[in-house]
Amino acid sequence: MTASPSRRRRKPATVPLRLLVPLGVADGRESYREASDEEILASARSLLARRVRRGICFQSPSVVKEYLLHTYSASDREIFVMIALDNRHRLIEIVEISRGTIDMAQVHAREVVKEALRLQAAAVCFCHSHVSGVPEPSHADELITARLTSALQLIDVRVLDHLIVAGDAVVSMAERGLL
Repeated sequence: MTASPSRRRRKPATVPLRLLVPLGVADGRESYREASDEEILASARSLLARRVRRGICFQSPSVVKEYLLHTYSASDREIFVMIALDNRHRLIEIVEISRGTIDMAQVHAREVVKEALRLQAAAVCFCHSHVSGVPEPSHADELITARLTSALQLIDVRVLDHLIVAGDAVVSMAERGLL
């Protein structure tokens, strides 16, 4: 018995290499030129920023991780940010708390509490970059997370996660059972 023409599986179309063209950008003179790597990355960052905007629900950790990876992985210094969420885990704002050096960023609990209160956050996630390229949480990362969690508990703000961005990886302390 043969399958009817409408039920046959089609092979995916292959595109001949001669038809593939590099990404282009308008150069302002009604013509196009090949986009540079930096222009492509800037466009990708812009697209990710539109996907991670106020009011989106953070039910999908993959979107958050992708955004953080492309935003903070190329940083030449440690950056510590707080992702403020409402009681339904919708994004309120991503706030840069501290910009540090190549191996540390000072984070003060009172600054984190002040920002959480200002934004009326019900929950937060933390994120910071490791310039070393090693995404493993350090003992200092565990200590600051515990300190911030204790401070935020006093004002009924839940800490959902602490993510570390390094190289091409994002590690979740919650997924590792460190939270």
